[in-house]
Order: sequence, then C-alpha cells, then structure tokens
Amino acid sequence: MPEENKQRKTHEVIPDRSGYLNVPEDSARIYWEYFGAGDKEVLVLLNGLAMSTRAWYRSLCIVQPDYDVLLYDYLGQGKSTCDDVPYLIPRFCDYLASIMDALSIDKVHTMGVSYGGFIGADFGRLYPHRLHTQTLSGILLSHEVSFQMYQDLSLRFYQGGADAFDIYTQYLYEKIFGEAFLRAVGPKLEKMRASFVKSYEDRVFCLVRLTEAQNPFFAELDQNLAGYRACRVPTLIIAGGHDRAIPPWMQRKMCAIYPVHKLLVFEGSGHMTYMEYPELFWSALKRTMAAKSVDW
Repeated sequence: MPEENKQRKTHEVIPDRSGYLNVPEDSARIYWEYFGAGDKEVLVLLNGLAMSTRAWYRSLCIVQPDYDVLLYDYLGQGKSTCDDVPYLIPRFCDYLASIMDALSIDKVHTMGVSYGGFIGADFGRLYPHRLHTQTLSGILLSHEVSFQMYQDLSLRFYQGGADAFDIYTQYLYEKIFGEAFLRAVGPKLEKMRASFVKSYEDRVFCLVRLTEAQNPFFAELDQNLAGYRACRVPTLIIAGGHDRAIPPWMQRKMCAIYPVHKLLVFEGSGHMTYMEYPELFWSALKRTMAAKSVDW
C-alpha cells in the first residue's frame, strides 16, 4: 500500500504518496514517488543512469503546481531492487505503465535525458496511447560506432575495480558537461563526482547491468524502428550543441523517425541540458506540455 505523507516540513521535500510496485515475475520491487493531489496532468521525470528519485527534487518547484510529478527508480537505482541480474529497458517501461495503473493515471507527459531518454523513447514505442507528449534529450536511435565505443569503454572502467571506477568518473564529468557549465560550477563539480562515487562504490555492478541493458535495446533497434515511427505524440527533442557524449548530429537523425517533432539545439550546452540551461529547457518543456503540441 502507498505511504501517505501528510506532514511536510518547509526545509525538505516529501512526496504526497510513495510506495513499491511488486513484480513477482522479476523478483523485484520498484520504488515510486508521487507529488501532487492527483487533480492535474502528470509529468514523469525519467532517471539518468546513476540517478534516483531524489535527484529531481530541486526541479520539482519548476513544474509544480502546474503539473503533478511521478518519479520512480529503475532496477539498480535508489530504493528499487538492486540484484546483480540482467536488466531490460522495455521492462522498465512496463514498470511505469503498472505504476500508472496502480495510481489510476491514464496518460502522462514524459521527459527523459540521457539514459532516461532511452526509457522515454521505448515507452513511447510500447505505450503511445498513454502519452500526452514526450521530451527526449541526449539520446540516439541509430547505430553509431563512436557511441558503441563510448559504451564499451564505460563498461571496461566499471568492471575494472575501485581505482578504475574513480578515474572513470573524472573522465565522465569532464565529458558530459559543456565548458560554460564547468566554469560556472567550479569546485562543486568535485563534490558532485565524489557523491557519485560514494553512491555506487559498493554496487558498481548496477551501473554495469544498466549499461548492458542498452545492448539488446540497440540489437533490436532496426526491428523496432517502425514502432518509434508510429508514435505520433508531440515529441520535443533537445540537444546540447557541445554534447560530446551524443553529439547533436546523432540526435538530429531522430527527426526523420518521429512524425510530430520539434528539435531544439542549445548551443553551449553539453549532455545534461536540463542542468546546464535550465531556464530554456524547462520553459520549452512546459510550453510543449501546455499546448500538447510542438507548434509553438
């Protein structure tokens, strides 16, 4: 049963409802949080690879009170089951649909950046009838050698032990952010990196399993392209002009896939567009959700 959180403290974020989706066939429990009274349209913020529901707390005030917000942790994240077993991206989408059923939510808006964008794209393929709009940033739906090399390198570092993992996080934080953000954040970047290391130092296998889940995703990409093309919901694609993980030329290819789309390129932004250019990002997202259209 969901936990009703009726007392809020002004200095902390507490969901109005939270609970677990039990998935016996996967021997899993999926943690979710709901913010709002249930009388507004719902935005689902989809976690990046090393995120959890708490990572979105600072962004909640931007979309509330206009929208309710639903968050959940995939396998290997936050408070969800973290067993060392294979994960599948389509199953993460199934979990979201089941959470929506449990909360009596018919349709949602989804927003996914980076790994969350893969979940968002597959949810749109599998459950287009349950979407108002979808926003995708920092992903690709094409086969690119450089991206495969980046993924393979990440896996080798994850599997290389504590020292290799620590070194990799330094490379990662340099790679995913744009120059302007790195200059602005300054010493705080090291605190962010250290927090990432501490969160996963005893369960790096979760990052391995989450990354490995992209292998079947791309192996089945060609046969699933028709499903992505059939998703006719308004699709906002936001690329970082200085994204070195998934450059804008990769993301532009999605324009040929989604029949109803708008592409925005934030020049100067790296991979994490919602963090680096928050005013532009959240404004574009809210305009798309309000209009239920990309014609604005």
